[in-house]
Amino acid sequence: MRAADFDYELAEERIAKYPPLERGSTRLLVVDRNSGVLEHTSYASLDAFLQPGDLLVLNNTKVIRARLFACKPTGAKIELMLLEKHCDEQNTVLYRGKLKKGDKLVAHGHELLVTELVDHGIARIALCGEQSLITFFESFGGVPIPPYLKREAEEVDRERYQTVFAQLPGSVAAPTASLNMTAELLEKLRLKGVDVVSLTLHVGLGTFLPVRVDALEEHLMHREFYSIPPECARKIRSVKMAGGRVVAVGTTVTRALEHAGERIELFEGDEPLRGEADIFIYPGYHFRIIDRLLTNFHAPRSTVLMLTAAFAGPDKLRNAYREALEKGYNFLSYGDSMFIA
Repeated sequence: MRAADFDYELAEERIAKYPPLERGSTRLLVVDRNSGVLEHTSYASLDAFLQPGDLLVLNNTKVIRARLFACKPTGAKIELMLLEKHCDEQNTVLYRGKLKKGDKLVAHGHELLVTELVDHGIARIALCGEQSLITFFESFGGVPIPPYLKREAEEVDRERYQTVFAQLPGSVAAPTASLNMTAELLEKLRLKGVDVVSLTLHVGLGTFLPVRVDALEEHLMHREFYSIPPECARKIRSVKMAGGRVVAVGTTVTRALEHAGERIELFEGDEPLRGEADIFIYPGYHFRIIDRLLTNFHAPRSTVLMLTAAFAGPDKLRNAYREALEKGYNFLSYGDSMFIA
């Protein structure tokens, strides 16, 4: 397949520019990937499509306030975007402006040092002083909402561009399939007999980038660090061995589980399964771990759209998107969702 196979026309008015007034009040399109039958319902009704013994897997990463402006001694303003965390390291930034190794920047009364130029527009920086760089960004940075929203971050984004179960800071983009998950819905699922576990995958800016080559095998996939706790790995292995269903909440969970698939199937230890997920999933891929997928509606030519097509089947997904556009569903991070059963 080619990247052009995943192009479609997404009108500006179909992009949700703000979160819904009430978290969890969005719509849900349910797609049967065997029959292709579509059902229109609400996100809050997800429990109707799960059953006792299912295992729901969440991504508990926390979005950091990653966008910050600093000044050079000349007064020139430099925009910095702290990139996602990898293992215990988070000191790499995407920058706009001119920088060289050794440059000193000032932001909010603190001095930053450019320690290395990694690539065009990417540098490593250090904070002069005892405070950690991530704490500094958390104190003074802005919410890194997606560029396609075409607006500055506002107060509403501080709460709503974050899941209700976010725990471990490190992402610069939200695991958006979970943005409408509520404590009430999670409780309904648990009462129904659905087990809930979490892993961590720190989401990077690469999740927004379109595939710029037409031949998919030529695309260089970005890497995102993940950690799967032993309890999570054990429960997944147990459910799979018993013939149960693993329900991934989002493409970030899917990437982590499929990248670690073989290790999960053989897991017997007490240490987390860690790695850098650089797996590129598109139609033709055989899924080892996930059996159901809750996800948002994705941008044209994006890798997450290709992953979703691999799970639903390209024709069934194309039909579902056509239906969603015709029925006025809202797309992308703050929009409605799809459950592929």
